[in-house]
Amino acid sequence: MKFGRVPTAQAAGVISAHTIRAGSLIVKKGHRIGPEELRLLDEAGLPDLVAARLEPGDIGEDEAAARLAERIAGAGLRREAPFTGRCNLVAETTGLLMVDRRCVDAINAVDEAITLATLAPFRPVAAGEMVATVKIIPYAVPGEAIARACASAPEPAIRIAPYARQRVGVISTMLPGLKPRTIEKTLRNLQHRLDPAGAAIVSELRVAHESDAVSTALARLTGTDGADLVVIFGASAIADRRDVIPAGIEAAGGHVEHLGMPVDPGNLLLVGSLRDVPVIGAPGCARSPKENGFDWVLQRELAGLAVRRADIVALGVGGLLTEIVSRPQPREGGTSADDDD
Repeated sequence: MKFGRVPTAQAAGVISAHTIRAGSLIVKKGHRIGPEELRLLDEAGLPDLVAARLEPGDIGEDEAAARLAERIAGAGLRREAPFTGRCNLVAETTGLLMVDRRCVDAINAVDEAITLATLAPFRPVAAGEMVATVKIIPYAVPGEAIARACASAPEPAIRIAPYARQRVGVISTMLPGLKPRTIEKTLRNLQHRLDPAGAAIVSELRVAHESDAVSTALARLTGTDGADLVVIFGASAIADRRDVIPAGIEAAGGHVEHLGMPVDPGNLLLVGSLRDVPVIGAPGCARSPKENGFDWVLQRELAGLAVRRADIVALGVGGLLTEIVSRPQPREGGTSADDDD
């Protein structure tokens, strides 16, 4: 693409680089100069204009943006019509945004004229929400550059993981001093978290803070009650893999995948499973409506995404959600609805 000043007499077919005002004539930025505009510009005495002229092999900005957007769009996404070198991808369903960062980085490294921006990976999105945009910076790019950008994404780089789990079972363990209103508040906050996914609490059990009681409750929730995800709120925070909640999961025949999380608030979170049903041992901060590490894990499980140890340990960068010195120390006053761990 050639760019620069062009004599008005030679401007037929060029693309105006800036909005031109000459007498009553207004030629908008990005408009291709036709015979009528050329005549009016000449009559207005404009000697030249700043313009872009495509060369052999160049692809116009809209077509280039559309090609790349089509290439990277995966399941659950819709490509909108391109305009001014931009092409947006919009979610067609609710769920979590899945992004292949390596592909996105590779595309953005091809040529400075080609850019791709997305929302953060694993962000919950709603149907109709824009999740990514391709923007071509100049008015055209070489076709080979777009070909290389498309080749950087052998598979669609962006997709929506729709919510898949809707039946949530809850276990609350009990100790003296844990007030019923604290549990009720916890359940309300959990349901608010489930609402965007179309999920609901289908069964809620309150049991003694003992591993055998947890084991029995787990067996019921994943059996006759038909829960496809279980959340356990302990009356006391999980302090060790041999503590009540992990011991109860294993006593039921389940597996503890990982205890602990490099996200604060949310450090004392447990992920495990009983057969094919995920189990989350919630940290104390999950009783609060404020965002914490529990939200990140819960959303992935609701979308049917396996949460492994490698997923948890990769959350440290960006995992400091609240400055710890501004919060009370949880161990000083026992477990409450406001404990952050």
